[in-house]
Amino acid sequence: MGAQLRVYKRRIKTVSATKKITKAMEMISASRIVKAQRKVAASTPYATELTRAVTAVATGSNTKHPLTTEAESPARAAVLLLTSDRGLAGGYSSNAIKTAARLTERLRGEGKEVDTYVVGRKGVAYYGFRELPIADSWTGFTDNPSYANAKEIAAPLIEAIEKDTGEGGVDELHIVFTEFVSMLTQTPVDGRLLPLSLGEAEAGGGGKDELLPLFDFEPSAEDVLDALLPRYVESRIYNALLQAAASEHASRRKAMKSATDNAGDLINTYTRLANAARQADITQEISEIVGGASALADATAGSDY
Repeated sequence: MGAQLRVYKRRIKTVSATKKITKAMEMISASRIVKAQRKVAASTPYATELTRAVTAVATGSNTKHPLTTEAESPARAAVLLLTSDRGLAGGYSSNAIKTAARLTERLRGEGKEVDTYVVGRKGVAYYGFRELPIADSWTGFTDNPSYANAKEIAAPLIEAIEKDTGEGGVDELHIVFTEFVSMLTQTPVDGRLLPLSLGEAEAGGGGKDELLPLFDFEPSAEDVLDALLPRYVESRIYNALLQAAASEHASRRKAMKSATDNAGDLINTYTRLANAARQADITQEISEIVGGASALADATAGSDY
């Protein structure tokens, strides 16, 4: 039983070390969530107002622009998937990947070819392991993205939608990311960024009648669209990156808290087993002492005759 007691003590020591690590990671993620939430709150009004401005230009003029005009028969779509660079975040990346897979299946069911763009090492590893094609990928910044990262991602996507499909271009741009709802709830969502439709913009606030009186277009609506639409794509991608970063930290905090709690339960279990093993050792030693004393007493009593 002494060997078993040593095994339990060694396991308690190992689990305790793991618990310290998961607790530290939980606290780090909790502190980063607050910063990520502030960035999301700061970027959302800009993205919303820019969407309204672009919608006003698109609906307030007869200008046909490739970034706001629906293709008669869309044949190709681009899907931007946002995942994480690191693991230990529960089902954060896998849920986003599943959402992207459902979106891709739906687009292909509509007869469209799909080009996939991936952000985050987890998504890149998933597609690479399954030998699925990726049009482009970006890694190394998912937990703390900057506007420069959003511009880097937006550039090839805008270029693709401005091209004809015969030249490798796309007719639609979709994005899949994890929306930060609360500290306990993060929901993977998909949405279409381009072409921008009035219905999508109205969901962000302001219908056509509200938008038109607010803006004058100089020198022309087409020039304004050329200037605004890249900023629109960049701002929407940046906001999605920030939402995803906040969701990643929240998912990691939740996963690490669960791991810490499980480690505590495991330590308690091993402690009870160790105490039981120690008690069994003591009981056995007492039994051996009592048995030896009884045998000695019997031997002594026999020698008296």
